[in-house]
Amino acid sequence: MKIGFIGLGIMGKPMAKNLVKAGYELTVSDKFAAAAVEELVAMGAKSAKTNAEAAREADVLITMVPNSPQVKEALFGEDGAAETLKPGSIVLDCSSINPVASREICEELAKKGVEMMDAPVSGGEPKAIDATLAFMVGGKPEIFEKVKGILEKMGSSVVLCGDIGAGNVTKLCNQIVVAINIAGLAEAMTLGQQCGVAPEKIFEAIKGGLAGSTVMNAKAPMMMDQNFKPGFRINLHIKDLNNVVDAAAKYDSPIPLTQSVLEMMKILNRDGDAACDHSSLIKYYQKLTGEQLHH
Repeated sequence: MKIGFIGLGIMGKPMAKNLVKAGYELTVSDKFAAAAVEELVAMGAKSAKTNAEAAREADVLITMVPNSPQVKEALFGEDGAAETLKPGSIVLDCSSINPVASREICEELAKKGVEMMDAPVSGGEPKAIDATLAFMVGGKPEIFEKVKGILEKMGSSVVLCGDIGAGNVTKLCNQIVVAINIAGLAEAMTLGQQCGVAPEKIFEAIKGGLAGSTVMNAKAPMMMDQNFKPGFRINLHIKDLNNVVDAAAKYDSPIPLTQSVLEMMKILNRDGDAACDHSSLIKYYQKLTGEQLHH
């Protein structure tokens, strides 16, 4: 099976590498990440000068770009992949975008006889590297069966959540839980330290109980180390939460906690922390207290 892959950023590059390691014939495209393209070529992938070239021979085309406009540009823009996609081929969009956009894109591709699945991921760069991402998938069950094996080479959890767009709805739910979890962790660690208890001891004591989580295990050490190298950037989480706001408005769904954390992230974004990991929510509390979290 021949795979085209568009988008070799923080997540896309390790995902593509895992497909090459799994033996797939890969053609990659990313005009903004020449070094990443070279890394993939060194592993055995082919380089495409345009997205149309990446899609020309693809049975499955994977897109992994920041948001809805970038997915539409990759497919339908100048030298877009839709120009050369074969009837019967499948677009597997692993980007995290608005589910309404997923449905619109699917309708356009269907006019060309091309199938589509939305398959956003959770896990950040570490899980992309070790191929343990969680995939939330939307689309036809029979198409899901065709691409499931590909996804399983990049992730340890692959779940069909419903029809097209259901993957991105589920991803929005995931991003709500992650954002609120990180903010709650930052608030708790700040309170504990100000009350005279070492954050490291708080983490050690509660991580094995009901409060423990994958988020806590990943983000508490980063907060204490003041290490905000991005596994998932603040500006991307803002993008996801803005999509939550749009979806909530359409269905009149209450999201007061999401709105609160979104405002925290917007403040960090204005302070120049857009490219920091979302664990940098601790900086919001450090700004309020004037005190840095530490071990």
